This record gives sequence, C-alpha cells and structure tokens, in this order.
Amino acid sequence: MALLRILHGMQDEMGIRLAVLHFQHGLRGEESAGDERFVAELAGRLGLEFLREAADVAGWAEREGVNLEEAGRRLRTEFFERMVREGRVTRVATAHTADDQAETVLAHVLRGSGLAGLGGIHPVAGAVVRPLLEVKRAELREWLRGTGQTWREDATNADTTRMRARVRAQLLPLVERDFQPRVTEQLCRLAELAREEEEFAAALAEGMFRKLARREAGGGTAGEPKDAERKAGATYRAERVVIRAEDLLAPMKGWEITTTEKASSQEWLLHQTALSRRMVRRAVEEAVGHRRGLTAEHVESVLHLAREPMSGHRVELPHGVIVERCFGELVFSAGNPAGRGRRLKDRGAEGYSVAVEIPSSGTSELIVPAIRRRVRVKVVDCAGGAGETRVIETALDAGLIRPPIFLRNWHPGDVYLPRGRRRARKLKELLREARVPMRERALWPVLESGGGLVWVRGLPPAAKCAASPRTRSAVVISEEEL
Repeated sequence: MALLRILHGMQDEMGIRLAVLHFQHGLRGEESAGDERFVAELAGRLGLEFLREAADVAGWAEREGVNLEEAGRRLRTEFFERMVREGRVTRVATAHTADDQAETVLAHVLRGSGLAGLGGIHPVAGAVVRPLLEVKRAELREWLRGTGQTWREDATNADTTRMRARVRAQLLPLVERDFQPRVTEQLCRLAELAREEEEFAAALAEGMFRKLARREAGGGTAGEPKDAERKAGATYRAERVVIRAEDLLAPMKGWEITTTEKASSQEWLLHQTALSRRMVRRAVEEAVGHRRGLTAEHVESVLHLAREPMSGHRVELPHGVIVERCFGELVFSAGNPAGRGRRLKDRGAEGYSVAVEIPSSGTSELIVPAIRRRVRVKVVDCAGGAGETRVIETALDAGLIRPPIFLRNWHPGDVYLPRGRRRARKLKELLREARVPMRERALWPVLESGGGLVWVRGLPPAAKCAASPRTRSAVVISEEEL
C-alpha cells in the first residue's frame, strides 16, 4: 500500500505510468479473496490498470517437492516475468523493506550461507526493482496512518511455525533489545558489502569460466552464444559443459600473484578452491539453466570428482544434472550421462536397429533419430586401379559383406577385430582405449553383417571385411549431424 501510494503521488514527476499486479496464491480462502478485492478497489479508485493471476500454489509445491514459500516465490516471479515479456509492464516494483532485508540475511546465516546469501535481497534483479529496501517497516506504517490509507495484514506473517516469522517476531526484537539497537541497519550494511564483494568475485569466476569451459551444443565458448540468446529473450540450456579437471582445481594456474608476504602454496590453493567452487556452480547453471537446490555438499562432491583420477566416475546433482569424470575432463550434463540410452529404455525401447541395403552403385542415406545423424553408405568403384589408399584404409569390401545388415547401437558383449589387430576384443574395451566417453557409448553406432560386426564408428574396419588392393567395389560409411 505504501509503495503504491508513494509511486502514484510521484508518477508525473518521475514520468512513469502505473499498473497494479496482483498474484492470488489461494492459500487463505476468503481472506485471500478479500485481499484481492481490497487491492482491486483501490486500483479502480486511482484509475490504474489491475492485472491479476491466480495459481494453486499448494498443489504446485506438492508436485514439485518444494515448500510453500519457495513455490509462491517462483510462481510469483514467473507472473512478473511474463507481464514484462508480454509488454504489459516494463518494470515491476516490489515493496521489500529494510526489515525484510535484515530478516533475510539473518535467516540465511542461520541456515548456513556463503557470500551470495549474505547479500540478501538485491535492490535490482532483472526487471524487478525494490525502491523501499532502505526504509523500515515502521516508518512506512506511520506514513500510511498520516495519509489515512488503510492496509491489510497477511495472517501467515504471524505464523511462528515458519522460520522467517520466528526471526521477525522473536529473534530480531531480542537482538535489538539486548545486543544491538541498530541491528537492522547493521545487517542491511552487511548485505550491501557482501553484494559488492560477490559481484567482484562472480565477475572473476565468469571470466575464468568463459576461458576454461566449453559447451557441446552450438559451438563457441561456454558463455558467448548464451549471451546472444539472452539478448534475444531466449532461454538457453547447454546440453553439456566440459572443463578439464586440472583447470577446475587450479583455474588461476600460471598467474603471478604478488603479496606483501609470500603466500604458501597451500594458502594459494585455498584461494583457488574458492574460485573453483564458483566455477562448479556456474557450470551447473550453464548446463540446466539454474542452480536451485545446489548445496555446498554438492559442490564439494564435484571437486572431489575432479581430484579422482578414475575415468567413468560420476556424481548426481539436483534437477537431473550429472557430472562425469571422462579421462581428464569433467562433463556436466542436463540429463543421463549414459547418453539417451536409458531414456530410450524408459520409453520401452532398447536403443535402435535399422536395416541397411548396400546399393549397387552411388549412395544411400539413413536417418537415425536416436543419435541425430544422417548416415550415408557410398559404394566406390575400385576397378581399374581406382582404389585410392585413403579409401581402402577406411572402407569395407562390398563383396565380403553378407546380409542381413543392420546399423545399430553397440550391445554389451559385442566383440570386434579391427584391421591391424591380431585378436578380437570386447568392444567396450576398444571404445575405452579410443577414449570414447562413457556417456556416449550407449548409442555408439556399429554395422552388423551376417551376425558379426564389420564397422564401428571411429575404429578401423573389421579385418574380415576390410577393403584391400584386390577390392573391386568398396563401401564407405560417413555420418552427418542432423
């Protein structure tokens, strides 16, 4: 009420036009409906557009497995963002006060927080602005009484079963009375300083992340395409974010740091660990679009994985994020690290298998949606000495291929004898030797002919069917991403 009346009185001076946004949480029955009528009537008297939305916050919270406060905040934020996207408003002003800031900072301290949490509520966050963040709640109530403007109280603010309400009603008054009369101002100052420090550290981490990480979707560095898409209003989620374990553990390796007292290597390692933690959080955000639910324990588990020399180990993070150790790299995936194989199983499939016909001449094409590839089977005439060395090295002899022929994903237990090897080995071992990441092996394409493997992506052709100088008709297999 105070924010609305203040902005309404200043709109000509500020050159702004007001609308009123109201989000109906539906948690307090008739009381909630009464709040909405109260706000709508005031907006009508002031001649302001009234934009409202209702949602089943309790049902959404249960489905998503979050508490009511978090559910309400997220749905409310989505409403605000949608109003901005649709051009109904350009900014959203909310009435958070200095007391709200102090309560937030103290609650974060009690729950356990880093520098970002100590920053509390930001004065500006995207399209949301909070012009009353330095004003105390009591001052606003006194001002409202002076203007004769009434207001309504949300009964849940007095529900001391909620931690936030206990901090407001019990803890802050106790600290103010017995320890620090200016505790609200002190906590607000702490939040301001923490935000300044956080912004600097975040900028440093962002620069290192752009330099050292890459994303495996659309090319470029981890940050560049995303920025462009954000400017266009799009929401981007990388499929995978990859960073060398060595770079994650020592992102500032090689930097010369000058201090008044020469820091020990252990102290310098600790400084880099702080930056490493930020880069983990940034990689998760890049992979899945946010980092909600990511705790300090999750971050430490990723750093432990970076120190672990065994390829193939992984950790699972909230919202389906998987981090896999792949040789010397960490791969952050927004989904199952074994590729799409398990998701195919969830849909009742066991990979893919496509019948192949070798053309008498020319090229035939196969579309394989499971691996998002167009596979070309080309027959090359090698008669009359046309069999070039580069073709022979990678091709199959068409005369040695026997039906039935299938292009399929590899299966556990598959064995393969590539040209140049003396004995057949399990394909799993060959793929590991070829440094094929575990997440990609589930749908790795192979060509089966007459019940045995004759071609495997990335490996030499099978010894029994490999083209030779005597080959008269060679088969060359190539792939193109869809």
